Amino acid sequence: MAALVRPARFVVRPLLQVVQAWDLDARRWVRALRRSPVKVVFPSGEVVEQKRAPGKQPRKAPSEASAREQREKQPLEESASRAPSTWEESGLRYDKAYPGDRRLSSVMTIVKSRPFREKQGKILLEGRRLISDALKAGAVPKMFFFSRLEYLKQLPVDKLKGVSLIKVKFEDIKDWSDLVTPQGIMGIFAKPDHVKMTYPKTQLQHSLPLLLICDNLRDPGNLGTILRSAAGAGCSKVLLTKGCVDAWEPKVLRAGMGAHFRMPIINNLEWETVPNYLPPDTRVYVADNCGLYAQAEMSNKASDHGWVCDQRVMKFHKYEEEEDVETGASQDWLPHVEVQSYDSDWTEAPAAVVIGGETYGVSLESLQLAESTGGKRLLIPVVPGVDSLNSAMAASILLFEGKRQLRGRAEDLSRDRSYH
Repeated sequence: MAALVRPARFVVRPLLQVVQAWDLDARRWVRALRRSPVKVVFPSGEVVEQKRAPGKQPRKAPSEASAREQREKQPLEESASRAPSTWEESGLRYDKAYPGDRRLSSVMTIVKSRPFREKQGKILLEGRRLISDALKAGAVPKMFFFSRLEYLKQLPVDKLKGVSLIKVKFEDIKDWSDLVTPQGIMGIFAKPDHVKMTYPKTQLQHSLPLLLICDNLRDPGNLGTILRSAAGAGCSKVLLTKGCVDAWEPKVLRAGMGAHFRMPIINNLEWETVPNYLPPDTRVYVADNCGLYAQAEMSNKASDHGWVCDQRVMKFHKYEEEEDVETGASQDWLPHVEVQSYDSDWTEAPAAVVIGGETYGVSLESLQLAESTGGKRLLIPVVPGVDSLNSAMAASILLFEGKRQLRGRAEDLSRDRSYH
């Protein structure tokens, strides 16, 4: 029995020496030890189970190990990366503009020109807020240019599918931007159709039987401010006749501050078609405090205080009274439209207010429409010697006065019902 044990000791001791000595012949033994055998069988037949180091697990088959790792890692990955990787999980991809890429310049040339814009049916929106308002209202995006991916991730992911996304340098956006401080993102949209748009519920709930008709408004800043006032007052619709600046021009959009996506705006209308967009029994009122009839038809008190002017509508003087050469009879070409103060009641029926441009004033067609619908001229009194109010200021005064009158009428009606 002793003879059998001695060889076992002779075999084991060199192994320990090999591990400690690290000579060249022992490398293969060290390599074998690194393989971590499951069992050691001695020559005597004794079998020793090897204990695994803490943290080490037996190796599984490749398919079983990968499946278990995926199941274990999946909850952690989902909880840690679900929020920030939503944009990536949607499968969206973007292109990076290369040096000399002219896609941005070619698109900007189209959307900044009204003829090209109307022909292509595209508009330009700049800034995250304006783009978000457009997406919420149902506007259809076609292309986005952005300088940082964070700007794009702030937009609704479901609205970006199928849209061309192009990352460009901030300097390129700055070259084409109309803003003093560009926001780093521009969007090309299909020209919105008011029939297909979805306007905010709060705007629809506060909508009033009050319309706005823009006549010969050619200043982009004025038109944008007027649209913003119309949205704030609760106008149900805005009509723009031919001769007005394009409502979708970038400067108008910037001044409108999102008003384009809060109420229907119908652009480039002929005066013959304007009545088709008015509700039944609508009366048309003209904001014309410089009409030729104002001094004659307003009270003497108003005339004495200089609440009229005679500078802006002198273009109608040649039409006002013209003598027939053959018969010698005078012909009245200017429609007879009564003048009243703006703060008198004029909202007993659905009302449409016509705002004219500062340079040309209101058109003859607007006065004819006011006469045919039983409307009047609305006079805003000013101190003598002071020039007339600009179009944006006059529109704001009249629209919010109309809102005040309609609110007062609604309160009186509710009070009468409570008494009964």
